[in-house]
Amino acid sequence: MKLASILLLVIACAAIAVAVLHFRKSSKPAPGDTPAAAVATSGLAQAADDYMQAWTDLNMFSGVVLLARDGKILFHKAYGKADHSADIANTLDTKFRIGSLTKAFTAMAVLQLEQRGSLSVKSTLSTYVPDYPRGNEITLEMLLNHRSGIVDHTTLPDFLTTRRTNVCPLEETIRTFKHRPWEFSPGTRFKYSSSGYILLGYIIEKVTQKPYAEIVDSQILEPLGMSQTGFEYHQRKPEGMALGYRLENSRVARANDRVMQNAHASGALFSTAHDLYLWDRALYKDKLANKAVLAKILNPPHPEYSYGWAVTRTFDKKVLAHSGETEGFLACIMRFVDDDACLIVLSNFEHCPIGRIVQDLAAILFGQPYDLPEKAVVTQEVISNYDAYVGQYQVSPQLVLSITKEGEKLFCQATGQARLELHPRSPTEFFLREVEASITFIRDSRGRVAQLMLQQGGKNVPAVRQ
Repeated sequence: MKLASILLLVIACAAIAVAVLHFRKSSKPAPGDTPAAAVATSGLAQAADDYMQAWTDLNMFSGVVLLARDGKILFHKAYGKADHSADIANTLDTKFRIGSLTKAFTAMAVLQLEQRGSLSVKSTLSTYVPDYPRGNEITLEMLLNHRSGIVDHTTLPDFLTTRRTNVCPLEETIRTFKHRPWEFSPGTRFKYSSSGYILLGYIIEKVTQKPYAEIVDSQILEPLGMSQTGFEYHQRKPEGMALGYRLENSRVARANDRVMQNAHASGALFSTAHDLYLWDRALYKDKLANKAVLAKILNPPHPEYSYGWAVTRTFDKKVLAHSGETEGFLACIMRFVDDDACLIVLSNFEHCPIGRIVQDLAAILFGQPYDLPEKAVVTQEVISNYDAYVGQYQVSPQLVLSITKEGEKLFCQATGQARLELHPRSPTEFFLREVEASITFIRDSRGRVAQLMLQQGGKNVPAVRQ
């Protein structure tokens, strides 16, 4: 693992599941690991419940979890609150924003239209958007598989300042990236970009002369009986939808809101865990599309991403997965396609360590070792050292770890990455909940904190204080 990505695992899931799901556990259980033998099929539900309750008790999870295998739901339970101010608990029927999990539905809609002869994924973008720059070089297949080279519009400055909170018509969203420089020549490599799926949504509407939401509903949701899934329009809150939350000064607070309809075909759907399980089951049958289309999804032509699914391996098992992120919500679905197994996590806490949670639930599902979340050891002796740790620690010329203090909490932030809380294990050693990593502060002969040691994956990475 590259140094620059050591602390990035927690936010990689916000884009797609690839980076998070590549993170492996050691095959050798560490002290405190749950033995694989203890998680027999009969005890799987209890193990999963104990694990999720541990995160809930730490105020790090709120949402719904579903585990299934061989066509049977093995575990399905809700945790936390859908609405804290009204004291409404999450239930199995609570709806959650699923963000980029929407992309797989968009891809299916495109493949269905191709099957009907309405379009071809081999056609160029210029076929449907004649004035698009270099549109004759970009195929719909490139858009589907993030190989177009078109810049991701969510990385542009106006996305954070205006387009998250103000209604932006689909054509206007396209104009924000249409004339931006290419990131690479079309078709030459992979780079995740929601812009491609914005264009696909536009093409679906142009070809069918119907709204994207209507096409997804009639072609996918209604045939599968996914009655709790839909397109979120601005100021039309779906009945039974959870509110999104975040941590603010260590307290649960409402997350910033977002106009989800702007995300359109790249992220505007909401759903429930059970509805997403119906979606998983349908991708093994020809109810939505013929066997050739399903084979294309299940046997991806590209190693990173294909037709709305990230391609990876976990515990040496083939996985098609995706994650979604928006203010106050995180979502992830993992499909172990050769094992007929599925794992779904929906959360209305944006600080939930979903990368670690899905990995550990996969371990429970397949009888692999995993750790329960560690409890911090917070004492006045520990807190009294925090001021001495605050500072900048250089790992490499490009990577600096910034240690900051806020109240009685300590945080670590790597260059260009999210700020993560450090939880004390002892007065000098701290761990992160989001990934299995720890930091130890080291004093010199004069008693001054001179460096830290980042420990992850069996490696020790020193960082000298600047």
